[in-house]
Amino acid sequence: MTDAADAAAGGRFARLGLTVAAAGAVLDQATKLWIMHGTDLPDGGQISVLPVLDLVLAWNHGISYGLFQQDGALGKWLLIAFTFVATIVLGVWMLRTDRRLVAVSLGLIVGGAVGNLIDRVVYGAVVDFVYFHVLDFSWYVFNLADTWIVAGVVGLLYDSFRPGHTDAAKGR
Repeated sequence: MTDAADAAAGGRFARLGLTVAAAGAVLDQATKLWIMHGTDLPDGGQISVLPVLDLVLAWNHGISYGLFQQDGALGKWLLIAFTFVATIVLGVWMLRTDRRLVAVSLGLIVGGAVGNLIDRVVYGAVVDFVYFHVLDFSWYVFNLADTWIVAGVVGLLYDSFRPGHTDAAKGR
């Protein structure tokens, strides 16, 4: 796209946001394909990466941190519909913003949401595999999409404290 095409799409950084979203979704899905087809994790295996980090396979039938677990078809499709609508809304905001950090942050969130949405449609649940633990502290099992979403939210929060933050809230 040219700068004129970006402007016609709405925001100066539409192409950047779309690139970040696409790269995030592709990287997320590539790691999940490797976990599902290139390791023994689906058979109950475990890969120790560091003393505080393991790779394990966990199926998340809910939303972030396993909240609102949905085992039935209706719940699964409601989560899919909610994720789809939220992704569209955030994507429109991403395409309209003229703030680089907001475009990147929303691109991360959209890319992560798309990665997890693909899992829900294909597998009926989200593929989680990164398990962080230190001594008695054990974190949830998560994936790259979750990391992108958290990083995107942190970016939006950071931007909200910067001068001119009201532009971000207006979608510009």
